[in-house]
Amino acid sequence: SKSKSFLREISKWTFFFSILGFISIAFLILAAILMGTVYAPMLDMVAQQQGVSSLGVTLMVTYLIMALLYLMPVVYLFKFSRKMKTALANKNNDILSEAFENLKSHYKFIGVLTIIMISLYVLLIGFSIVAGSLF
Repeated sequence: SKSKSFLREISKWTFFFSILGFISIAFLILAAILMGTVYAPMLDMVAQQQGVSSLGVTLMVTYLIMALLYLMPVVYLFKFSRKMKTALANKNNDILSEAFENLKSHYKFIGVLTIIMISLYVLLIGFSIVAGSLF
């Protein structure tokens, strides 16, 4: 009974965080649209002064990629919270197992993404050191 109350509370918090995640994704998509349309002329003018081609499109694509990467873990978290609530209400072990499978997928995705980001940071630092030593 104590475990069920903990799981019920966890499902409420994960639902809350998944909704915040969906809202954040919507803001990222909105920012991408603004970067590609409204702010594009200003960003391109600044980019031309720096010798870079189109900064507006680059930022738009970057924001869209961030939104796509963030979508999967948020969906897994949302599915976990909904299935956990259903499993506890119906006392169904199969749905409970599916809920934990979604939670596992959420953490697996976040873990792989974290490893990729740390690797990119290490590469960036390495290239920065090499480029700095050339000058």
